[in-house]
Amino acid sequence: MRIGIIVAMSKELELLKPMLENMRVSDSNGVKFYCGNIGNHKIAAMQCGVGKVNAALGALSMIETYHPQLVINTGVAGGMGNKVNVMDMVVGSKVCYHDVWCGGFDDTMSYGQVQGMPLYFDAASNVTKMIEENDSLHCGLIVSGDQFIDSEKQIEAIGEHFPDAMAVDMESGAIAQTCYIKKTPFVSMRVISDSPGANHDNSKQYSDFWEDAPAHTLAVVKDLLKKLD
Repeated sequence: MRIGIIVAMSKELELLKPMLENMRVSDSNGVKFYCGNIGNHKIAAMQCGVGKVNAALGALSMIETYHPQLVINTGVAGGMGNKVNVMDMVVGSKVCYHDVWCGGFDDTMSYGQVQGMPLYFDAASNVTKMIEENDSLHCGLIVSGDQFIDSEKQIEAIGEHFPDAMAVDMESGAIAQTCYIKKTPFVSMRVISDSPGANHDNSKQYSDFWEDAPAHTLAVVKDLLKKLD
């Protein structure tokens, strides 16, 4: 299976590269890709920048160059209130934007919906079905926007529109939209770094988060690849 992996952190990429057999490095549109094999899969991996534009450009370059049959996105997200804890993994069964509003000139549009696009971008159903079998993972809605969310007030504002949201990030929505346009299955998996306003938020106490999180996300990816063999 041809699989594209988009990571957020350089430490994730450094852990992923040794997993690639016969690794080679290539460049497409200024984006560096690390290609090789993991088991029976042909992998193209990259680190995208922060935000929706960087994520969309990276995903488009990957799809047009390597034509993956599945795009996997991993990274960090904030938790939505008390639904998840720091170091929990959230898998987006669906993804949407929390910072889009086109209803001012089109009253048929929902909050978060881009014109011509669905409100929610659904993840690959065969992948989420496999993931739902793992009790240690959370599966639900991930919302994205070009804002770093670090306050209880921001979480509450997002929750008014998307009460079911489990995690908030800055890239998943753009990658999902790009994959939707290019008819490429995708899934986004995020490790929770903090949950502003939650009474269980222990991010300040978890001093090893930025060391442990990349290994945690890659372990989930590795397990998924085995199941896809």
